[in-house]
Amino acid sequence: MSSIRDDYIAPWWTYWLHNFPHVNLNFQPIDNTFTPQDQNYQQSLIFLGCVAAAGLGLNLLCLAIYLSCLCCCRKDEDEESKRPNSCCVTWSAVVAGLISCAAVGVGFYGNSETNDGVYQLTYSLYNANHTLGGVDNLVTNTMGSMESGLKQHLARLDEIFATRGDYVQTLRFMQQMADNVIKQLLGLPDWDTAKVDLAAVADQTAYIEYYRWLTYLLLLILDLVICLAACLGLAKQSRWLLTTMMVFGVLTLILSWASLGVDLATAVGTSDFCVIPDKFIMNQTKDLISSDIVHYYLYCSQTLPNPFQQSLTIFQRSLTTMQIQIQGLLQFAVPLFPTAERDLLGIQHLLNSSEASLHQLTALLDCRGLNKDYLDALIGVCYDGVEGLLYLCLFSILAICAFCAMLCAIPRAWTHIASRERDYDDIDEEDPFNPQARRMTTHNPNHATNVHSFCSYSSSMGSQSSLHPPAAQAGSNAPVSEYMNQSALFGGNQRYENVPLIGRGSPPPSYSPSMRATYLSMTEDQIRHFGNDFQA
Repeated sequence: MSSIRDDYIAPWWTYWLHNFPHVNLNFQPIDNTFTPQDQNYQQSLIFLGCVAAAGLGLNLLCLAIYLSCLCCCRKDEDEESKRPNSCCVTWSAVVAGLISCAAVGVGFYGNSETNDGVYQLTYSLYNANHTLGGVDNLVTNTMGSMESGLKQHLARLDEIFATRGDYVQTLRFMQQMADNVIKQLLGLPDWDTAKVDLAAVADQTAYIEYYRWLTYLLLLILDLVICLAACLGLAKQSRWLLTTMMVFGVLTLILSWASLGVDLATAVGTSDFCVIPDKFIMNQTKDLISSDIVHYYLYCSQTLPNPFQQSLTIFQRSLTTMQIQIQGLLQFAVPLFPTAERDLLGIQHLLNSSEASLHQLTALLDCRGLNKDYLDALIGVCYDGVEGLLYLCLFSILAICAFCAMLCAIPRAWTHIASRERDYDDIDEEDPFNPQARRMTTHNPNHATNVHSFCSYSSSMGSQSSLHPPAAQAGSNAPVSEYMNQSALFGGNQRYENVPLIGRGSPPPSYSPSMRATYLSMTEDQIRHFGNDFQA
């Protein structure tokens, strides 16, 4: 039997995955032939999941070491060193966001491709199940009509034609032809068991695929929400939001490694099947159906003989012979036995129905229908399905990189936010050059009123009159006017903050009564010494 096929060629990525090292849990290499019932082969797929678990452990260990070093080696930085750190945090967040968006896009595409492949598989299984169910129904109905309906008609005709031995002999011959048809139908394989198995496999596959697709959809949405929330936390400089996203980031990192292990093991196992699918099908059906029949449906070549051709030919000849006998009895026996016409017409109708069933059975047993379903299932699984699993593996890798970058950037951003808040706390709120204090003064009119009332004009006028004679004030107007005219002459504005307080009508600070008494009690030499110190 020829095993070369031109209608199906496994894609190159299945050969690449098929060549992955297959090692059991005892670190012993095993054969990469697809044998899911073998315990060693199952361990080889579990080993791939263990490799992903080891990668998760190593990744978490590296993150723990990084965070420990960041907490232990942190030191106070000056303003020149703060700017590069914030820039590094910003670029790390941007890179993490871009990688996360790319991962989500790849994940959506891979999830859709995998779902399309599995849907094509289940659709082909249901079609094949429908075909085999049709064959089983036709065989059952034909055998039932031959065994019960034809037998009843022949029994009544035997009583009617009891006086004619030649007619009774014709009825015996027709009974032999009916038994021959039943024998040929019994020689066909029992499709009922295979039909039930295909339906069960299709139902179970569709059930698992639905929850797999939904799980990955929720995982993709979770990755996107965490990425957006982390960006929002960095923009709002919210430490509690960044801490929450860090916890969810660790959880998503664990889920990404788990999905990577499951997808890789599934892709390798499916590729092992896709490289040599016919061998697995032959081994699974050897106890149910003849190998010649399975080979006929798997390859469906014009050079292969139809294993049902002989049975269908005998079936057709038997029906034709029976129809000729019925035509003769209708022509010669009905004029002599009018009561036999009803049973003869019933047998003729039964033979016509059996002939229609024979044509339908011939079409359903042809290899082209089942072979097309088989090839569609292979293409759906090995092309779209395995390709989608590879994209899902790429999604997991990109998600791992994105969340590692995010988990490295969030602690530094958290530290940067804490250092900025500490610097703002160290600034004196009463400092007029502090921008924060200016904003507080602007938004707090009561504070401004208190500052204005601190230096009241009335109290300052009393202090001025008590410290300086009125003549001194009049004598100082000339230098002030000359100063202001020179400022306007050289193109400068009259900046009143450069003018002495007395010259611009601003009162000096007021003194308390105790300070005034101390000042009046000072001697002239002490006053002169105090003035020299003040000028110095």
